[in-house]
Amino acid sequence: MPILEDLDISDNFIGDEGIRNLIPLFDGTSGMCSHLVCLKVETCELSYVGVSHLLDALSNFKGPLKSLSVADNYLGSQVAEALGNFLSTPIEELDIAGIGLGSSGFQELQNLMKEDLKLVKIDISKNRGGIKTAKFLSTLLPKAPQLIDVNAASNLMPIESLDIISSALKLAKGNFERLDLTGHTWDYKPEHASLHSEFVHDGNPILILPSPSAFAAPYDDDP
Repeated sequence: MPILEDLDISDNFIGDEGIRNLIPLFDGTSGMCSHLVCLKVETCELSYVGVSHLLDALSNFKGPLKSLSVADNYLGSQVAEALGNFLSTPIEELDIAGIGLGSSGFQELQNLMKEDLKLVKIDISKNRGGIKTAKFLSTLLPKAPQLIDVNAASNLMPIESLDIISSALKLAKGNFERLDLTGHTWDYKPEHASLHSEFVHDGNPILILPSPSAFAAPYDDDP
């Protein structure tokens, strides 16, 4: 299939061995999959080893890859270095939801981030990053001028994260549209009352906040 553009092999438990068998398809000298635009390998029982090899291969991929999802594979913070390097490629949409980054993973991503990223949309939800999630966003937003959509839901962030994120939004370039912060249980302060009106795009609030009356337990991805 030399003109394949969209490959979705999610929910196939291929593991690291399976992903290693696919990596040669992204070798620039092979001529295969050279038109690939979108790749999804969600819930494939991959580890950080397999995904790190995949990201390394894709970092040198000569095709027009614009969208990648490795969501819902438990990779842990060890994958952060490979992800940080991959962010510097022309990737526009990245889904890394539920991969177990944790606070140390977000810290590593923040440390590795370079200027002028091409990201348009990113999903970092369900990663238990705590306040490090907000600090990662504070670095990401000013460095990704084309970014318009972020899903940071269910990351165990404390209410203090709102101040960090609000400050980053004020520095963000471009036309940012949506930041999902649902899935948190927050006791709002009076100064947070104006957030919906302060950050608006085309008449719609940019910040998607949890309800003040939400008493649901934080997201728990333990089996």
